Amino acid sequence: MSSRTGAFMLLILLFFQISSVSALTNSIDAVALLALKSELAGTPKNWKGFDPCGANWVGISCSNGRVVNISLGNLNLQGKLPADISTLSELMTLDLTSNSNMTGPLPPNIGNLKKLTELNLMGCGFDGQIPESIGNLEKLTKLSLNSNKFNGKIPASMGRLSKLYWFDIADNQIEGEIPVSNGSSSPGLDMLLQTVHFHFGKNKLSGKIPKELFTSNMTLKHLLFDGNLFTGEIPESLSLVKTLVVLRLDRNRLSGEIPPSLNNLTNLQELYLSNNKFTGTIPVLTSLTTLFTLDVSNNRFTSSFLPSWISSSNLTTLRMEGIQLQGQVPISLFNPPSSLETVILKRNWLNETLDFGTSKSLRFVDLQYNDITEYKQPAKKDLKVILANNPVCPEVENPPDEYCKVVKLSSSFFAPKRKENCHRQCGQDRNLTAITCRCAYPASGILTFRSPSFSGFSDDSNFELLYNNLTGFFNNSNYRVESVSIGNIREDETEHHLLIDLLIFPLKEERFNETGMDSVISRFSTQTYKPPDRFGPYIFKANKYDKFPDEKGLKSSHIIGAILGAAVFLLLLMIAGIYALKQKKRAERANDQINPFAKWDANQNSVDAPQLMGVKAFTFEEMRKCANNFSMANDVGGGGYGQVYKGILPSGQLIAIKRAQPGSLQGALEFKTEIELLSRVHHKNVVKLLGFCFDRGEQMLVYEYIPNGSLRDSLSGKNGIRLDWTRRLRIALGSGKGLAYLHELADPPIIHRDVKSSNILLDESLAAKVADFGLSQLVEEAEKASVTAQVKGTMGYLDPEYFMTSQLTEKSDVYGFGVMMLELLTGEIPIVNGKYVVKEVKMKMNKSKKLYDLQELLDTTIISTNENLKGFEKFVDLALICVDQEGVKRPSMNEVVKEIEYIMQHAGLYPNVDSAASSRTYDEASKGSGDLYRNNSFEYSASFPTTKLEPH
Repeated sequence: MSSRTGAFMLLILLFFQISSVSALTNSIDAVALLALKSELAGTPKNWKGFDPCGANWVGISCSNGRVVNISLGNLNLQGKLPADISTLSELMTLDLTSNSNMTGPLPPNIGNLKKLTELNLMGCGFDGQIPESIGNLEKLTKLSLNSNKFNGKIPASMGRLSKLYWFDIADNQIEGEIPVSNGSSSPGLDMLLQTVHFHFGKNKLSGKIPKELFTSNMTLKHLLFDGNLFTGEIPESLSLVKTLVVLRLDRNRLSGEIPPSLNNLTNLQELYLSNNKFTGTIPVLTSLTTLFTLDVSNNRFTSSFLPSWISSSNLTTLRMEGIQLQGQVPISLFNPPSSLETVILKRNWLNETLDFGTSKSLRFVDLQYNDITEYKQPAKKDLKVILANNPVCPEVENPPDEYCKVVKLSSSFFAPKRKENCHRQCGQDRNLTAITCRCAYPASGILTFRSPSFSGFSDDSNFELLYNNLTGFFNNSNYRVESVSIGNIREDETEHHLLIDLLIFPLKEERFNETGMDSVISRFSTQTYKPPDRFGPYIFKANKYDKFPDEKGLKSSHIIGAILGAAVFLLLLMIAGIYALKQKKRAERANDQINPFAKWDANQNSVDAPQLMGVKAFTFEEMRKCANNFSMANDVGGGGYGQVYKGILPSGQLIAIKRAQPGSLQGALEFKTEIELLSRVHHKNVVKLLGFCFDRGEQMLVYEYIPNGSLRDSLSGKNGIRLDWTRRLRIALGSGKGLAYLHELADPPIIHRDVKSSNILLDESLAAKVADFGLSQLVEEAEKASVTAQVKGTMGYLDPEYFMTSQLTEKSDVYGFGVMMLELLTGEIPIVNGKYVVKEVKMKMNKSKKLYDLQELLDTTIISTNENLKGFEKFVDLALICVDQEGVKRPSMNEVVKEIEYIMQHAGLYPNVDSAASSRTYDEASKGSGDLYRNNSFEYSASFPTTKLEPH
């Protein structure tokens, strides 16, 4: 602590010593809580005066005048956590769960809270790196930092948290490798021998999973590494952790063979290995007698028959989508003693007859996209089967058989029976309570079970068990509630989490007060509530609650203290303000020295510098030199926004400079927002932003240079590149992956808004890169947009539903992508001589003939080569699904990517091997065309015409 800061703290303490002769709160703790209050908006209504312990502030628990517990769950707090919090030396619990507007970094000195046992910040908006000092909290048992915006690496110091039981950092932006110890000099997570829960899913962790992480001395039960960027093989040492119950490694980049040593994990109940790059064969796991769920979908296994050992296992859920299974589905898979309830075998090569035999447990089977020719329907009535896109199902819009339709499983709802004649209407966000038949404002949110040991929703007994369990728990709690209801039961189709809406009704009152809300939330944030075993690890994400009762006045005994406290607090604020102003000026001077963007153009605007991620700010002079004074020789195209210039950085790297013309300049805030958005986009199939220029009244964006121009240029023949069928499939796949990334993995998710062939660029290997985000819109913003918003896009690619409703969704991009797929087939722009490609294909196609009888529409380049157009028909089918008039019937971009991969596999191609171009390079091609960007590769059209597009 500096001498100036120390003097300031002593001054505050002096005032408290003078004014708190009869106060119950320790003066240092009172200062810390007043600092917390000054940083936050929306604090509880009874946070009055200067004596938190004496006044019984909501959420504050004290012992002998010392603050030992801060619990403020779901109270709509806004602001940052002040550094003064670290002076609460007796604090044992800090719980701020579900206050999404609490932002900023954690105080770097948070490690001073040496007695802290629980730190629960789930569902807030904290960002920045996890402080290194957190490793000093050696009494910590529960750490929940999940569902925030933390970035940076996992501090190695966390290996010193020897008493940690619950370790949850899921759903953040944390990156880098997992730290492991290096002798006695450096700690690592392998030292956490008492930790039972490693919940690290949905981050950006990378590198190999270190073999040193696992030993036989560990007590891990839940290892959740799903949704990261891990590479390499599964370490053999993992098999030493025999306490494991749940193992999730899905949605990574792991490779090699699945080690047979996993058979040693004899307590394992859930095993998720899907969406990786595993090869070889699936090992025999007969020793895993308690295994309920096995998911190995979407890997690169050697083509094989269904493993025979599964028939005799205790599995209830089996997912083997897209792994090249062949042959007939054996009837033994379903006959007793099989206990299978849910079977997902989509996108394989299974054929012949499907027969479920005498199965008694089976409830849901999905065999879409296989080659099954005959189906023997079982007598079992509650069995849902999907066989769409198999030869057994006719290719018609409304197939007569239910099993040929794609359906979603229905959800269930459980609540106690209401009293007879209870037919009141509540309205105004209120719900009817189940027991006393009165209207109340319930606490609500989503219970997320990260790895339940069952799937499907037709077995009501599981959910009835959960409902009874919740009811019994709250009836026995210190803070009772009247009743609970659960409903809208569903599965997250990407993460396979079980999602359940939960309503909790206050006892005897219409609304929860702040104390009651915090009491309910803390039951979940502290993991006090324990669900039935089959539901696995969970979190509860509470919805915002803004129905707290109005304050009815303070007790008279507190009025004098409140007045005195207010006077003292105002005086302290004056002193603090003077000090803070001096500190701010010092910080600004220091920031100007270390942060070149602190005043990124003070002459033009007062907007704060953009929060950049790997993007450089260039001066106008630097850009002028790179682009040879913006000469005609360096002008490679452009459009309504401005011109695009080829440039060379001093390092020798080629760049494309998108220079706005005067009429296209944005406001400072809008330009800053666009830079921040683009700087977060990092994917091999999306054009990368390298920097920007906001200097001398200029606005420029600096991109990586893509040498082979746009897809439109290649299809039109302007750049001399010939695209055969294989290359077109790879371009469709690459651009699809880029859009899927924008929709699902970008932070925040983005709708492109103008998907077309001139916005798909081709690199030196003819790999596709999605370009131009001038009209892009965040998904969240699009959902809130008014129906009067101006419709923008390009004629021919525009989603008709978006045009009619002005409601933009990700499915609008899917429509444009479907049109582009047809463009890959025809080689022409979507509308030629008044004829619209979507309508033309639908009118001319004949599914009973080769290539659907579309030869006269196809690009002569792919017809003249006489190559085998494997997968052509399925490609056309997919394109037409993408351009369905109704957005809800279109697939997601992620589903489109999976289907293109499936098409390529059937064509004998490896989808994940990038194309290698044997065509002319950019430099060679440019000799003929002179303008590889002239077809507006970086341009968006303006607003769409007011007349409705009527394709002919």
